[in-house]
Amino acid sequence: MNFTFPAVSMSFFSVLKDQIYECLIKENRYMYIVTGLGNTLLITVFAVLIGVVLGTLVALVKTAHQNDPKKMRVPNAICSVYLTVIRGTPVLVQLMIMYYIIIVGTAINDIGTAILAFGINSGAYVAEVIRSGIMSVDRGQTEAGRSLGLSQRTTMVKIVFPQAVKNVLPAIGNEFISLLKETSVAGYIGIQDLTKGGDVIRSITYQPYLPLLATAAVYLVIVIALSALLSKAERRMRRSDYR
Repeated sequence: MNFTFPAVSMSFFSVLKDQIYECLIKENRYMYIVTGLGNTLLITVFAVLIGVVLGTLVALVKTAHQNDPKKMRVPNAICSVYLTVIRGTPVLVQLMIMYYIIIVGTAINDIGTAILAFGINSGAYVAEVIRSGIMSVDRGQTEAGRSLGLSQRTTMVKIVFPQAVKNVLPAIGNEFISLLKETSVAGYIGIQDLTKGGDVIRSITYQPYLPLLATAAVYLVIVIALSALLSKAERRMRRSDYR
């Protein structure tokens, strides 16, 4: 009885070795992925910063209006329109509008355009996360601050908001992970992000499998690392609750 498994196995590894050389090693083609990874992380980090700042402002406006409907009427209306439009349209469409309509003719480059588009998109979701965190803080905390003579603003900044941030930090971390993956559409405006880097290798080598799998593996490693950091941060926050 003849077994062909060893021969098949050797043939598979030989083909895999050739494809790795062709797609990644030859002419330093792995640099397409490295460069793309750098652009992806750059866009993600700055977009998250914009999203957190913008989302916090929107959440505070919405919360202030909810607590007192007579206040912040116009800003609240603007924020409501912003949330409706951003959450009701795809991020790719927003990116294209930013690139072809809003930013066209300005000195902002492609990466700056992507940072603005993804940051504005992220802000809409972060706003609801932070607002829910503020609303989750017991109303007695606000009443206690006001009974001590603190103003509404001071009570929010010193007492309510720190507790809200602690409650929603894991959700904001998950938004960071989601945004990292959403930036894969940045190639539509000519940015060589991680996904686009894999596409460039695929167009050069005509090898569809290895570039796509390599790109997916890099995303997976980053997400696993970020998830581990989030889990560690959550454990630390839980320990601090018992001190």
